[in-house]
Amino acid sequence: MSAPVMVMNAAAPQRQTGRKAQISNITAAKTVADVIRTCLGPKAMLKMILDPMGGILLTNDGNAILREIEVAHPAAKSMIELSRTQDEECGDGTTSIIILAGEILASALPHLERNIHPVVIIRAFKRALAEALSIIDRICITVDVTNDAEMLKLIKTSIGTKFSSRWSPMMCKLALQAVRVVSTEENGRKEVDIKRYARVEKIPGGAIEDKYKKGESQTNIELAKEGQYERFLEIEEEQIKASYLAQHYFLKANISAIEGYENQTTTESLEPLELRSSTESKIFETMTYFTFLTGCEDPKACTIMLRGPSKDVINEIDRNLADAMAVARNVVFDPRLAPGGGATEMAISVGLAAKSKTIEGVEGWPFKTVGEAMEVIPRTLIQNCGGNTIRTLTELRAKHANGEHEFGVDGDTGKITDMKTIGLYESAAVKVQIMKTAVESACYYLELTISYLPSIRPRKQDGGGAPQTMALEMVVKGANNERQKR
Repeated sequence: MSAPVMVMNAAAPQRQTGRKAQISNITAAKTVADVIRTCLGPKAMLKMILDPMGGILLTNDGNAILREIEVAHPAAKSMIELSRTQDEECGDGTTSIIILAGEILASALPHLERNIHPVVIIRAFKRALAEALSIIDRICITVDVTNDAEMLKLIKTSIGTKFSSRWSPMMCKLALQAVRVVSTEENGRKEVDIKRYARVEKIPGGAIEDKYKKGESQTNIELAKEGQYERFLEIEEEQIKASYLAQHYFLKANISAIEGYENQTTTESLEPLELRSSTESKIFETMTYFTFLTGCEDPKACTIMLRGPSKDVINEIDRNLADAMAVARNVVFDPRLAPGGGATEMAISVGLAAKSKTIEGVEGWPFKTVGEAMEVIPRTLIQNCGGNTIRTLTELRAKHANGEHEFGVDGDTGKITDMKTIGLYESAAVKVQIMKTAVESACYYLELTISYLPSIRPRKQDGGGAPQTMALEMVVKGANNERQKR
């Protein structure tokens, strides 16, 4: 019999099957997780990335970093999609989900080397997921969404790991106010659409916490000819196009006219508009370049103006503010909180370790390794703040074994702290989504048996052309080195 004919793209000659494909996917996923491992916690390190357009990205947000990295390995691309999905679904936990998914996949590698069938590993992972979700339900507490003090503490937890942590009181207040303004309820169903109704305007200049102040100025014009005065009036009329007669009648009717407004939305029908939507603005403030309408009765939308010394700083503040509003929105829908600082992950780890002793057969081994992978979150928090990893993890594990599930890692000091005492809680909806996505994605990668990898093009020594990105070389070379070892 003749050999089978392979029909495939010549640009992707590397074809992997079976165990080699699974090991390659695990290596690529772990490499992506290692790229953003230092971006977790209050002591997260910033990363400076040059985007394809020549701009500079300075951030410690996991999703913002990964979406600017170009990778060629299909498993690495899928890992980046996990972060994007988490950002769209919850707005927070984009770094944790990548780190956790990479660690769970790495924990499956020893079982594959022992010739345990991937179906058995996947079945054990799904059982561990169900047990982990039940543990989260047991340790969660309920928060009063109408209590501003409790909500501000929760939002501060999300802001505390970001670049804008020094302005956390102001950022938390703005995020909570924006969510309360855009919150609506129809037919018993809550809706908080912060993407459409909470707009952020970014204007470089000034300081983040300062308000815009009008400076005093004097202008003297020297006119040498009579025609210059007429030209001066023409220039003024070109800049101020509104008719003085129209403004006169507007003021007589107590109506203020605003000029120079761009990107306005024209309403074709006034039927869906309420009367107070256009007539009940109580306070009207004007500045040199900005006009604010405040004190509106029952507003359904809002605008947040951000100022900053540079465009990069404002973009980072915008990302942090979006995360804060997303956290507040999640709590409005699901008012449950889970202990932060790696306390929830350690509680899951201890619970799965105890549960694995009751599981018969080889499924108990991968079931237990899921719990061991959960410890990557508190371990990374300790490492990022320079703490003693082994001693702190051992002490934390002992406390959770005694039922003290509120204890976690203080990301600033690296020491064991009661999360209830310092008020460090996270949204339970975010934790549940992270667990589901991380475990299910690990099962998905273990089911893959065939993968096609692009070949690594050689670098040009002295010539043009775009160089290969660091992440692409790390992922592809890491996978190739792993294949050579096998």
